[in-house]
Amino acid sequence: MPFVRIDLIKGKEAEELLIISQAVHLALTETIDVPMDDYFQVITQHEAHEFNYDPQYMNICRTNELLYIQITLKEGRSLAKKKALYARMAELLQERTGIRPADVMIILLENTVENWSFGNGIAQLAPEK
Repeated sequence: MPFVRIDLIKGKEAEELLIISQAVHLALTETIDVPMDDYFQVITQHEAHEFNYDPQYMNICRTNELLYIQITLKEGRSLAKKKALYARMAELLQERTGIRPADVMIILLENTVENWSFGNGIAQLAPEK
């Protein structure tokens, strides 16, 4: 049940944004057991002056193709699964869009099941008590 936010500098066409979106989702399904129909994402393109980053932080050479991928998800995945997610997402984005792995920054935000409502004003996964 992840919720994904993808931020990037303006300039991508709708078709390329869809490919990015699908690559991110496929990595989630392949590595951390997200169902295919659990697909909720927001993609925001920013003016260059609104999108800030250090081009060399941690000795990683970043360009204006940088993607910020923020994933909010239920806690509980192992470190091994998280590492597999990072690697697979970078791999799929490079294969499908040419975005370099150095330009893929992924941030996981974990929370608990009572922090989700999928609609109708109900916490569907929260314990009854």
